[in-house]
Amino acid sequence: MRFMIIVKANADSESGTLPSAQDLTDMMKFNEELAKAGVMLEGEGLHASSKGARVRFGAGKPKVIDGPFAETKELIAGFWIWSVKSKEEAIEWLKRAPFKEGEVEIRQVFENEDFGSNLTPDTKAREERIRSEIASQRGR
Repeated sequence: MRFMIIVKANADSESGTLPSAQDLTDMMKFNEELAKAGVMLEGEGLHASSKGARVRFGAGKPKVIDGPFAETKELIAGFWIWSVKSKEEAIEWLKRAPFKEGEVEIRQVFENEDFGSNLTPDTKAREERIRSEIASQRGR
């Protein structure tokens, strides 16, 4: 099972305040543990929403809204993609993260089998070709 671990933004991340050298060292140690255990597939921090945009879809053509965005509690400062056996395992790993405050969300990533018969053989083949193309572009 794959899970996305969503690190929520806070006033510091939204102001562009960078983590301290010690915070980066602590996070790198945790990431090394995740990687050695075969848990971490991806992980990235994100710039403040002031450098981002949202695209709103609805009636008419899409509307672009430039950041920053007011509701910090709804913003994401970073994420991981983990491969674990269960949500409980993801929770146990997350409890070991070097965060001092804040909130982190855990969400399961859909796998092909989750879609049942709605994922036709043709659509599944197309999806596999897309993943293969992405992997070849990344040199994997």
